Amino acid sequence: MDKAMDKNVEISLLLSFYSSMLTSKQAEAASLYYNQDFSLSEISENTGITRQGVRDSIKRAENTLYDIENRLGLMKKFLKIKSRLSDIDDMLKDIETEITKSKNDSSLKTIEKIKNIKDIMKEINDSY
Repeated sequence: MDKAMDKNVEISLLLSFYSSMLTSKQAEAASLYYNQDFSLSEISENTGITRQGVRDSIKRAENTLYDIENRLGLMKKFLKIKSRLSDIDDMLKDIETEITKSKNDSSLKTIEKIKNIKDIMKEINDSY
């Protein structure tokens, strides 16, 4: 996982990928806690589970989510794709600016950036 990523955001993302692999009680408790910012007491009141039971369920869900991510790595791949697509977007913006300034789309800089875009797209395509 990304060390800079807030744990709440990380767990929320993991839930979006893997919540169906949790028990219904784990998925519900973790979703209420991480996605809707409910307290343990509020979840306990809504689900009829003791506060300690809610806490245990959330901790088991966290462990399961991290274990599944370590095995499958879907979130890691998703975040890498998202980052690389952002890189592509930045390059395309640069190309648009250069073409607008030079009105010559065959400039060497433009051609090099197009090559970089194709390389990134190939990298993304090859990863799946």
